[in-house]
Amino acid sequence: MSVRTLLFTPRGFLITGGIVLLVLGILGFLNMFTSQTFYMTTGENVAHVTLGIVALAAVWVPGLNRALAPYYRSLVMTVGLIALFFAMYGFLLPGGNPPVTLNTFGVANLEFMDNVIHLLVAAWAFAAAFWTQETSAVSI
Repeated sequence: MSVRTLLFTPRGFLITGGIVLLVLGILGFLNMFTSQTFYMTTGENVAHVTLGIVALAAVWVPGLNRALAPYYRSLVMTVGLIALFFAMYGFLLPGGNPPVTLNTFGVANLEFMDNVIHLLVAAWAFAAAFWTQETSAVSI
């Protein structure tokens, strides 16, 4: 599998992004992200682990992967829109020092680095959704 296929296809985005989210959430639960520039709450960790598991299940769970394969591009575009929303919303919030920044929807504190990362994820998701000539069919 080439780097382009792994990063810039809907299926590759779900695999790579799912692994990154799962690892990020687990490391967050281990209190690896408690600095002033990047602070993760329990709600963020739960969201990252859950989204990572869902993304990986969509690709690797037999039956589910075949059912969802035609919708990989739509799933990735949805992830991009959600990441873009949280990036823009976070940039509009008043700043503060973690962990006392404004709590977003009772789930997450959005610091500057969160907003930048969400913006990069949105760009990556849109690139993966639109910069491909391959079909999103499940390869065995």
